[in-house]
Amino acid sequence: MDVSLVIPAYNEGAIIPDTIRTASAGLAGLAEEYEVLIVDDGSSDSTAQLVRSCGDPHVRLESYTPNRGKGCAVRTGMLAARGELVLCTDADLAYGVDVFAPLLERLRTGQADLVIGSRRLGGTGYQNYPPLRIAASKCFGLLSRTISGLPYDTQCGIKGYRRQAAQTIFSRCATDGFSFDFEVLMRADRLGLRVEQLPVSVINFRASKVNLVKDSLRMFGDVFRIRRAVRGETA
Repeated sequence: MDVSLVIPAYNEGAIIPDTIRTASAGLAGLAEEYEVLIVDDGSSDSTAQLVRSCGDPHVRLESYTPNRGKGCAVRTGMLAARGELVLCTDADLAYGVDVFAPLLERLRTGQADLVIGSRRLGGTGYQNYPPLRIAASKCFGLLSRTISGLPYDTQCGIKGYRRQAAQTIFSRCATDGFSFDFEVLMRADRLGLRVEQLPVSVINFRASKVNLVKDSLRMFGDVFRIRRAVRGETA
């Protein structure tokens, strides 16, 4: 299979049918063989049922209970993906589907093992964000860059991987929560994988499921734990 698109989903019944239609149509002109892999992270609503009944042969469901977190959902999808190139984005398609083409082009024609979106490049990445979320995102970004020494927008929700890179990274990952992206990029660096950045902007916006106080405190603790764990291992 050419391309897999992994989408983690938790209680996304209100939007998942539209997400599937839009994502599948966006990939149809970019790959001869592709799959849209929805990972249901222990939803309590109709998410899994709607995915099963969508009628699109390109759509596949991975599901488990109980809810474990976005990191677990992405890890599950990455390890189950069948494509030679694997994209990952959020269920609200925050960065749209036009971004799929440049991600795939860079993976196919370049030497990158990972191509990651960055809201810090290009000047328009945060144009649709409310001030509080901009501040929280930039504060966490500054912390993660300081702790890791890496120049990335770790929490940007759109990324692309070569299959082998995805398998190698995610088979080592253990973070179930929102800080999983930080672990992914720390491990990619530790493994000597090549990472390229692609400027992106949010074009679809909705209220965040992140609790800015509780989840931010947890994420701050996670980055130190992840750094210790990754640096304490051999590549």
